[in-house]
Amino acid sequence: MARCLIIGCGCRGRALARELAARGHTVRGTTRSAAGVSAIEAAGAEAVIGDPDVVATLARSFEHVAVACLLLGSAVGTPAELFALHGSRLEMLLSRMLDTTVRAVVYEATGSVGPDVLARGAALVRERCEDSRIPYVLLGADPAGGSAWTRAAVTAVDRALDGGPQRPR
Repeated sequence: MARCLIIGCGCRGRALARELAARGHTVRGTTRSAAGVSAIEAAGAEAVIGDPDVVATLARSFEHVAVACLLLGSAVGTPAELFALHGSRLEMLLSRMLDTTVRAVVYEATGSVGPDVLARGAALVRERCEDSRIPYVLLGADPAGGSAWTRAAVTAVDRALDGGPQRPR
């Protein structure tokens, strides 16, 4: 079993956390504010307050993690903020993450964020992970798909841990 980090542990992230914990994985989930801690813990995950827009706040969440799930496909913000989140912030996040115990990445490549922004993020994940020889999976399941999304996300984690890379599903 692996330790899984979910960056962006909102409703879908908590559903994924429950499924991963039920399969015996240890799960850690991030939230931007203390208000999200109890919901993450109720899903069976360790909660960490950290903001992907401020990468340094996530540094301690990488400890002893085997797979990181970047569930930011439906993040909210201005177009400029989302462009940075899936661009320069993502690049910084990957740089910090890939120098840790993280050995696989799942990137949510579909969501309410513009498809061009998500495609840019997916290309960045692909490039950084392939350069570092880190397995990755680009999660392409429809975030509105409820339990189908959760099943696809669990499969993405399994595939990443089995050695990815995989294209969107």
